[in-house]
Order: sequence, then C-alpha cells, then structure tokens
Amino acid sequence: MGAGDSKLSFKKDVFRLSEEHNIPANDPYWLSFWELPESAADVFTLFSSADIRRTRDAHLENLETLILVVTSRLFTLRHHPSFPDPEIAPERDVLNCIRILTRLLPFIYEKESLAEWERKFFWGSRRKRTRRASITKTEVIFDEAVETNTTEGGKSPVTPPTLGETDYETVQPLMEELIDTLVDMLFYVGFTLPKSYGARSQTKVPYTIWQSGVGSNTPVPSSKELESNKIETLRLLLSITSQCMFIPANILPVHGTRALTYLVTKSEKRIVLSLLCSLLNTTLKYNPASWRVPYDHIVFSDPRRVLVTYSLQLLLVLLLYPVPESAGDIKNTYRHWLGRLHRTQDFQFMVDGMSRILNQPMQAHTSYLPGSQKALRWAPEMIMLFWEILQVNKRFRSFIIDTDRAYDFVVLILFYAIEHRLDQSKSGVVRMCIFVLQTLSAEQKFGKCLNKRFEEQNTLPQSMIITGFSGTFADYLIMSIYNLITTSKGKLSAVYPALLATVANIAPHIKNLSGSTSSKLIQLFASMSTPGFLLANESNHTLLSSLLESMNAVIEHQYAENPNFVYAILRSSKRFEALRNFTLESGQEEIDRQTRLKKDRGEASPKTSFESIPETPSRTTPPTPLHVQDEQTPFAIGDDEDSDEEAEKKKDQDEDAAAAKKRTPPTPTPLVTSPTTTFPSPGTQPPSSPVEDAVPHQLKGMSEKARGKMPERSNSTASPTSQTSASATGACTPTGRFTPTPEWIETWLPHLQLHTILTVINLLEPEVRATLAKANVPGADPNTTNAILTLIRSAPVTQQIEASAIRTHLFEWSHLALGWYESLLWGFIFVSEMDVSKGTVGVWNGTTIKLFKVKETKSEGVSLLAPRGAVDALGTTLVERLGSVGRQVSGGGGGGDRAGRRSTSSENGGQR
Repeated sequence: MGAGDSKLSFKKDVFRLSEEHNIPANDPYWLSFWELPESAADVFTLFSSADIRRTRDAHLENLETLILVVTSRLFTLRHHPSFPDPEIAPERDVLNCIRILTRLLPFIYEKESLAEWERKFFWGSRRKRTRRASITKTEVIFDEAVETNTTEGGKSPVTPPTLGETDYETVQPLMEELIDTLVDMLFYVGFTLPKSYGARSQTKVPYTIWQSGVGSNTPVPSSKELESNKIETLRLLLSITSQCMFIPANILPVHGTRALTYLVTKSEKRIVLSLLCSLLNTTLKYNPASWRVPYDHIVFSDPRRVLVTYSLQLLLVLLLYPVPESAGDIKNTYRHWLGRLHRTQDFQFMVDGMSRILNQPMQAHTSYLPGSQKALRWAPEMIMLFWEILQVNKRFRSFIIDTDRAYDFVVLILFYAIEHRLDQSKSGVVRMCIFVLQTLSAEQKFGKCLNKRFEEQNTLPQSMIITGFSGTFADYLIMSIYNLITTSKGKLSAVYPALLATVANIAPHIKNLSGSTSSKLIQLFASMSTPGFLLANESNHTLLSSLLESMNAVIEHQYAENPNFVYAILRSSKRFEALRNFTLESGQEEIDRQTRLKKDRGEASPKTSFESIPETPSRTTPPTPLHVQDEQTPFAIGDDEDSDEEAEKKKDQDEDAAAAKKRTPPTPTPLVTSPTTTFPSPGTQPPSSPVEDAVPHQLKGMSEKARGKMPERSNSTASPTSQTSASATGACTPTGRFTPTPEWIETWLPHLQLHTILTVINLLEPEVRATLAKANVPGADPNTTNAILTLIRSAPVTQQIEASAIRTHLFEWSHLALGWYESLLWGFIFVSEMDVSKGTVGVWNGTTIKLFKVKETKSEGVSLLAPRGAVDALGTTLVERLGSVGRQVSGGGGGGDRAGRRSTSSENGGQR
C-alpha cells in the first residue's frame, strides 16, 4: 500500500462497512478491498477485529456482500485465461481476496447465533450469474444464496441487479466452490508453480507435487514469490477449517464441521494424492541444518519455516479429522491414502525427515554454545504426524522395527516426555508421547526388538542419562517409565494406565531384565500395594492389576530368561503374601498407625503411598526432597528410600488417611502456552464438562487363564471404566470424598492376578533359603547371587504354571479422547500463529475460542530478544536493526512487536 493516503483511504472504506446500510454489490466501492492492500499486514492491521464485529453485529448485509464480491472476484480470476497477468488479471487481487476472507471467517465462526445464517449462506443451494464473454476490471460477479431470506436483525438481504432467468445457473454451495478454488490455487501455474509447467502440462492446474519425495522423484523449482503465495493460500484453508476452534471439545468429534468433512471426503483421488504428498514432502524435506552459523536465528529468519509450519499444520488437520457418523459411511480419504503407502523409499524418506526435525531440539540441548541453535517450533506436531502414520499404516510399523529405526524414535519420544514431565503447560505433549509409546508397544515385533543392548546412552542429553546404566533397550524403556512416574510429582497421573499398558505389552517378550530394572518394578508394586494407595480412590487398584499382569507375563513367557526379576520377587515375597491377605480393617489400621508415627515425630501431614517409591539414582542431579501431595493431585512421588535392601527392611511410608481418600479426578487437558497466553491444549472445558475425563483408559481386565484360577469373577474382563462403576459400592461422604467399604474391596481384590507369582514363591523360596543358609557355612562359595540365579534358571517352574495368552493393550479412541486430541492440535496452531509471521498476522487473535481456554499470562523477564522499559531502549533498537536484516530475507515485518513475540516462542520452543 505504501503511501499513507492509500492506507487512510482503505481504513475509511472499512469504516463505511459499519456505517451504511445495504451497500450495492455493483458499487465501485468494493474494488478497494482487493486493489488497495499490499500485504497481509495491511489487511490485518487496518481491518481490525472491532471493525469486523461492528459490521457483523450492526450491518450483516454488508459483510455478506463483501464475502460475495471477494469470492466472486477470486473465482473469476481463477478461471481467467490470462491469470496471473499484472494488467488484466493481477495476482495482487487474488492475494487480497484471500487475505480478506482469512481475516473475516474466524469472527463469523465465533458468533454462535450466526450458525444458521452461516449454514444457509455458505452451504445452501445457490444460483450464480453466468460469466460474461468480456471481463472488465470493474465488473463484480455476483453470487446469490437462494436460501438466504433475511439477515440478522431483520434487515433485507442484498438485492442483485435485475436480470433474466437465463443469466443464472445453479452451482455448488459457496464454501464448496471456495475450497475447490483454493486447492486449485495451490497447484496453479504462475501462482504457486513455475510458469514453465504450463507449457508442459497444457493446463493451468496440473496438480504437480511441490517437491520430490513421497509419490514423486522429480524436483520442482520454486521461488520466494511462489512460496509466499502458497503460504497465503494455506493460511486461508486453515482459517476455513478453524471452525473447529469455536466448537466445544466434547461436541466437535460428534458433529464435526462441514468444511473439513467436504475436504476429506469429496475430493478426487488425484487431488487428494497431490495435496497429501505436497504437504508431506514440504514438511519432511525441510532441513534446518542445511546451513548454520551459531546464533544465526537472531540475525536471520528463515521464510521457508513459515511454509513448512502451515504445510504440517494443514496436513495434520486433514489427517486427524474424524468424519462424524452423521455424515454416513464415508472415510477420511487422506488417512486412507496415507495408510496405503508401501514403497520402502517412501518410508525411508519419511523416517529421515521426521527424525531430523525431532532430533533438532535434542541437538540444541547438547550444543556447547547455549542458545546458539534455535529449537524448531513444530516438534510436537511432528510427533503427531509420526503417531498418525503409526496408526494408519501397518507396513510403516513393520518398516521402522525391521530397520532398527524404532530405537531412534523410542529415544526421541522419551526425550520429549522426560524433558517436559514437570511443565504443566506441556503436559499435553508429554501425554501424547506416552500414548505413542503405547501404540508402538502394541506390535509384538517391537517388544522382541527391545532385547537389543543399548550402548549409546552417553550421547543423550543430560536429563536422559541413567547413571550406571547397563542393559537393553527394554531396560532403558522400563527405567524411563519408572522415572516418569517417580519424578513427575503426580502431574502425569491421568496417563499412568498408558505407561503401565506399555510395560504390559512388551513384558511377554522381554529377556535378560537387569537387576536394577527388576528392582524398579518391585518398587512400583510395593507402592501400589500399600493400603494408603489402594484405599485412596475407587480406581487405583486397576493400576496394581495392570502391573501384576506385566509381572505375570514375564514369568509365564520368559521365565528362564529373567532370573534377576524372579529373584527380585523372591526378595519381596512378604509383600505379595500381605496383599493376598489384605482387608479393609487391616488397611485402615496400617494407615492410622503411620499417621500416629508422623504426628509423634512432629512432622506435618503424612505423605501418600506413592511417595514411598524412591526416586531413581539415575538422575544426574541431586535427589530432590519428598514432595508432599497437593490436594488437587491424586498422589505425588518423590525421593525417599536409599536402596533396595532398605526397602525390604523399612515399613510402608506413613499415610495421611484424609488426604489419601480425597482424590480429584485427573484433568486430561493440560495447557499449551505462549509468551502471553496459556491454552489448555487437550480440549479444556469448564470444570463440569465431561471432556475433563477425555484421556481414555487403556487397561483391560485379566486373562482367561487367570480367571480360571481365581474365585467367581464375573466382572474380571471389564475395562477400568466398568470396574470403576462396579466399585461404586464404595461410599462417598457429603464432601465428595471416597470412602472404601468391604463390599467394594470384594469387587476387585479376588481378581488380582497373584496366582502365578505366589506359585513361584512357594516353589523357589525354600530352595533359595537353603542356598543362602549354605552360604553362611565357612568355606562356602562367596558368590551366592550367581548360585541363586543358576538355581532359578534350572528350576522346573514352567511345568507348574500355565502361560496365559499374550494380550495386547491397544490405544482406545472415544469421542472425548478425539476432542482432547483435536484441541491439542488446534492449541498448537493457535500458539504458532502468534509467532509464525512475527506479529504481523494473528488469524485468531482476539476471537472467542471454545475448543480450549485462552488465559492471559504475564510476559517473561527482560532479555536481548525481548527488552523492556526505557532502560532497554538501546536493546530495542539493536533488536529492530537485527530484525530488519531478517526482514530483507523473509519479507516479514513487525518491528517491536516482533521482538516481543520472540521471547514467547523461545519459551515454548519446538515443544510449545
């Protein structure tokens, strides 16, 4: 726009929208909306949210006309034989039409009372004036929505010029034509593809895949201008599909949105494959390390990152969308074709691209120059993409296991989970990582491949190094899961079932468990079997049941290969026997006894049972003090016991009965934060919303074999959800606290799978005691442990126990879980948009989001990239000058706001 007069003129035209009634559609006034702006920044700055809302609420007929004229202009230029011609059919007009629509749509979606109007206007039957032979620069092609009778407030609709019936034709709904046009523009020669492709294909829209990779081996030249046009078009497609943001998370998976349903179900196969491969290749071919000098991200900005960000986000929006049942028996074609990929070279390309992006934040952590490398912002989205491919493509799952690439992804996923386990703002990412591990573990070949020795631990970031570790990948995975539980202070309680399900899935295939790993499993059992934990709420016993299932699977399927684990069980035999004889009376007596001991020692409130698990010494940092459970967390875990031997000698940790009995249901919707905003990514709803229980339970009941060995257990195959309902015989006090009853205990205690373990103890304990007694005789072999391990290996235990069928705990989707997942994705997109264009564009800034909550937070402290106050004026100038260098490269803008945003994106980084 350049000159100040032009900006002022455009602003006056914006004001006119909300001041006049029924501006005619053929008024030359409308031309200013695609002729005056010169950038997205002009549109988003001069067409403010207040202007849009004022027009929407007071003069909806003008907003309706504006949408009609800009879409008509866009459709006309799309079909113009000379587009893009600077004089006859300028590219500028298309871009400004796209920008105007991008700006308007979120404010239409946010107003719930406009839902019916939006349905009729965008999706109703429509007649369109036929295109003239000659198209002049000032002509406006008018679209008429037949169903639209009146606008909000009783105002008359726009009246088109009087024409004969032969001048109109019935066409597809406005939004369908808009979506089709935008998809075509993504592959339009001279707009998003090089002009040379027009001569080759003899068509303006050849649907050529943007880059080589999946589905194409032909490199396609590009330019900054072509990529900028792709960015603008992708942004509008995201704006159209962002109606999801304005629907509560518990409703979205049930009803869906018309735009996304149309996009993923109605497109032709050729279009789907071209768009899928283009977005996939653009995302995965990006190499952040193609060139780099330390701290280059402070001076330069990479314009290609914006294109990659939008490509990945739209790809995930298409792949994650669950087609609602109301749409009929139709499938998401993008998920379908992603699941049909099968070429080895395609899988190799995808694995290399995903691991390169996920590795970059790890490399930034291990750099010798702190802050010299900028972590990519879309690592969480890349984890989402990896998870989606795992779920839909069984050939891909086999590929990463057969080629040993599964080891890389296990370590990468564990890195993000461990790194952010205590950050509530990233708990959505951590939970997703845990679900990815569970999905991987469902493959039997994955469990077997984990028996490979893990030798490269010293190359990992410091937070992932387990001191003195020596073992297999299975050892490392189990010890990492143990660390997630013991060091997360209860923040991950909602996904403990998924962590234990992962262990249960790999347990039947594990060989040569180390002594340390075996001790960690026994320590988890010791904590979960304490009265304070079992009586704390109605569902904790399901965690104990899952852990027992894992322990049984190791014994029943790999007994001879795991003598260390069997020996660890024998050393803790009294705990298993005590659990068999557990009663409500004895449990409450133990809790009261521990409470009295605490008071006698003058300590504050006793800690919960899970705090009795000692924090693993694998952390390189000093042990942290015990974390006293907060009332709002189910339980917390901290450092306590010093060694396995002491664990055997000490009594169970003291418990506060009152605190233990009170457990707030875990909220499955953690927060997604930006420098100034906090977002509950997993579909946060008001406290009364059922979405707060959206994280699905993953654990099933017992095996058939175990059921046959136990007393009557009609409910034994029920999932934790049904077990919880069965356990409703536990009473609740008027304050809402759970009170266990003997009847409630009888619904689950007889079903615990103790038979196999108690059989092993009965068979081996006498022989082990005899071996230990011989060791005390003078002149005996001092290496008693080896003798016991040999005894365990050779004992005919497998003849006395019957192996249960191997069971797999799959990740179970529900409507609430899908709502959580969708809100997590759109939370990432919302945060990313605040920074992606350095403050010049914020598509959803200031809108009323319903999918998750937006909470204003205080800005971070002063830094070079985010100076504050008059004292930092020199720093501000320096940042702006450095930023101008980057703007010359990227074409961005934003000045001081750009600098302010940086602190936020740095805080959230690639992990958000």
